[in-house]
Amino acid sequence: MTATPHLPGRRRQRPAVPSRFAGIPARPLALLVGAVVALIAALFVVPPLLAEHIAGDGSVDQDNLAASFRTAFVEYWRAGRRDFTPGMDRAVDYWFRFHVVKAVIAAILLVVVVALGMLVWRAFLRARDLGTGRRAGLVSAGVFVTMLGAGALATVMANIQGAVAPFSSLLTLLPSGAAEGETGDTLRQVREALDAASGKGERTPPALDLMIDDFARYHAALAVVAGLVAVVLIGLAVVVWRRFAATEAADRRTRRLLGWFGVLAVASVLVVLVVVMANVGTTADPKPALAAFFEGGW
Repeated sequence: MTATPHLPGRRRQRPAVPSRFAGIPARPLALLVGAVVALIAALFVVPPLLAEHIAGDGSVDQDNLAASFRTAFVEYWRAGRRDFTPGMDRAVDYWFRFHVVKAVIAAILLVVVVALGMLVWRAFLRARDLGTGRRAGLVSAGVFVTMLGAGALATVMANIQGAVAPFSSLLTLLPSGAAEGETGDTLRQVREALDAASGKGERTPPALDLMIDDFARYHAALAVVAGLVAVVLIGLAVVVWRRFAATEAADRRTRRLLGWFGVLAVASVLVVLVVVMANVGTTADPKPALAAFFEGGW
């Protein structure tokens, strides 16, 4: 058996070792962090641009949306009909496109953040040989990413709600306090019509009738979306607690992390169920909540 001679000028190649940052492969970490930053920026930049140019005539954009809607609201109320006036139709169509685009971007962000969170928390569980400082850094990063995921989920839910009922979503652009001029007169007439509509036998103006129906749809959308989220969270809580029970007592780090996530999942379920019940109640009887909104209490 002869030894392989070592030729001058040639170095033995060592197996490539991927660079790591606090126990996390650097390349996947950089890709995911870069994607998160890009998607967060896109949430603020892309929706108004696409909403203005996708099947729109350009007459409504983010800069003039509030003014356009308030003018259209006065015209719509004075028209005395249920169907939207052209100005209102343009504002509602723009706001629908805005929410659809934002919901899609937020959903992609949520997926990327979940992937990043799994990468960070798995690195924390493997961080046996890292120093205390790096382990604390992983915990801080994991908590931040988890909170970011919760924010992305809330953004998805809110924009689905806005896309289902964009007219009710636009109502938040009306003055919340005492308003003057044509807008103020119209808001006073709406409040008076709502007071009259609460009595028996009173005829509801067509525009107000649509507001009530759309306001109910607005809250029904959130009730349905929150209900689906609650189901997912319940499933997640069951999986986490089962893994907690199956983990050996000696693996204290894993059990502690699973326990915290189990508690967080259960708490989140309770919060989401409160949202579901509140919106179901408003859907069943939208007039009081709509009246409270126009009085500045919502």
